[in-house]
This record gives sequence, C-alpha cells and structure tokens, in this order.
Amino acid sequence: MDAVTYPNDKLAGFINEAVVPLRIDSHEQPYAHEFKVKWTPLLFILDAQGSSHHHGMGFFPPQELLPFIELGQAKFLFHTKELEEAARKLDRLLEASPWCGSAPEAVYLRGVSRFKATEDASHLREVHRILKYSYGNTMWAERGLPYWNL
Repeated sequence: MDAVTYPNDKLAGFINEAVVPLRIDSHEQPYAHEFKVKWTPLLFILDAQGSSHHHGMGFFPPQELLPFIELGQAKFLFHTKELEEAARKLDRLLEASPWCGSAPEAVYLRGVSRFKATEDASHLREVHRILKYSYGNTMWAERGLPYWNL
C-alpha cells in the first residue's frame, strides 16, 4: 500500500484530517498479540480507548481505502449511539463511492441507523430493496432479506 495507496493526494489529505494513522510492525508487542495480527496489512478503526470498531485485512487500493475508513467512522458513530450522524456519514460515502466494496454494508448500516433513530420500519424495507436490486450478489443482500415485509 506504500507504493500505490498512500501516495494518493486525496487519500493522504483525508487521512491527515480525519484519522490518526499509526503503523505498528506485526511483531510489535503487545499490539500484535492483542489485535491478533497474523497477516499484514491489517487495518483497524479504533476509538480513543483502543477498542476496534472496524477492521480489514489485505491491500486496499485508494478508491477502496477511503470508503473503508468512512465506514469504520460510521460504525464508531453507530456504536456510540450517534445514529443520525452515522446515517449522514454513510449517505456521503454512498454518494461518493456507490460501487465500492464497502457500499453494501454501508447501505445496511445506514438503514439500521435510521430505524434505530426513528423506529420507522420503512428504513429497513428500503435496506432490503436497495440491497436486492443494487447489490444482489453480495452477502448483504441476504442479510437484508428479513426486512422485505416489515
């Protein structure tokens, strides 16, 4: 990722503004043990206390790393019950990168965030509809299946 992903100017600017990047060798202790690092790169979105809210293994090209980080930030917001802000962040992710690898999960989490914020089941029906018709070949389409008749 050093040669391809990190030199991308847009991505470098986003990383410098939105996260605190930290690189740790896979043999660094206690971190390699604590986070079960067996292969690199292994990326984590952590909160200030070091709790992981999102992680991914392997190479991320620039067009996938930015949405991956944004999804992790939205998961942090979801976990801290900042549901409306999580949904807004996911709206931005999906508007900018509708076909990235993180998009189906973002659709799912956005709908769940909106449902939890409003208790309006139409948000879950929308999850099913969007996943079925736009991301039908993903596991997320299956996860949205129970919401078709709410």
